[in-house]
Amino acid sequence: MPEAPPDTLPDTAPERRRGSGVKMVYECLRDEILNLILRPGSPIDEVQLAERFGMSRTPIREALVRLAGEGLVETLPNRSTMVSNIDFLNLHNFFDAITLMYRISTRLAAQNHQPADLEIIRAHQADFAQAVAAQDALAMIATNRDFHAAIAEAGRNPYYTALFLRLLDEGRRLLRLYYQSFDDRLPQEYADEHQAIIDAIAARDVDLGDRLARAHADQIMHQIQQFFARDLRQDVPL
Repeated sequence: MPEAPPDTLPDTAPERRRGSGVKMVYECLRDEILNLILRPGSPIDEVQLAERFGMSRTPIREALVRLAGEGLVETLPNRSTMVSNIDFLNLHNFFDAITLMYRISTRLAAQNHQPADLEIIRAHQADFAQAVAAQDALAMIATNRDFHAAIAEAGRNPYYTALFLRLLDEGRRLLRLYYQSFDDRLPQEYADEHQAIIDAIAARDVDLGDRLARAHADQIMHQIQQFFARDLRQDVPL
C-alpha cells in the first residue's frame, strides 16, 4: 500500500505536546512529593495544577495516574486526590521486608552475576558517588535505587527483583528523611558501604555479601528511627 503524501499524514504534534506536558507535570510533582514539599496527606487540586502549569486537566490527570501507580498519590472515594500517607504503624514490617530483599538480592548477585553485570553496578555506584558529592538528595535517591536494582537484576530472579523494586519505590520518602538526617551530607563511610558490597559480589563471597547487605539495611533503619525519635520540644517558660 503506497504511503500517503506528506501533506495528508496525521498531525501528531498535539499528542507529542501532551506527552511532554504529562512528563513535565509527573516529574515536577514526583520530585516535590519525594522532597516532602508536598506533605503526606496533603490534597492535590487538579484545577490549581492546571492553572499552575498552564495546561488542560487531561495531562494533569495522566500524570496523577502515573504517580498513583508508584504509590505516591491516591484517589479517595469522593474522587479527590491526595499525597499518599507514609504507613508508620507498619514501618517495622516494611523494614523487615526490605532488609530481607537487600540480603537476598546481594546473595544471588554474588552467586549468579556475569561480568557485564558488574560494569552496570559499578556505573550506578559512580553516579551515586557523584550525587553524594553534590549533596543532591533526589539524585541520591534515584541512583541508590538504580544501584540496588542492578544488583537484583544480577541475581537473575525476576520475582525477587520485582518485589525489591516495589519496596525501593515505596521507601523513597523514608530515604529522603534518611539523607535529611545528615543535612544531605551523607558521611563517606556510609557511601563506601556500596563499594564494599560490590567487592563482595565480585569475589562471589555470598556470606560476606549477606552480612554487608544486612549491616547496610540496619544502618539506614536505625538512622531513620533516631531521626523520628528526636526531641524537638521547646522549653517555654510559663
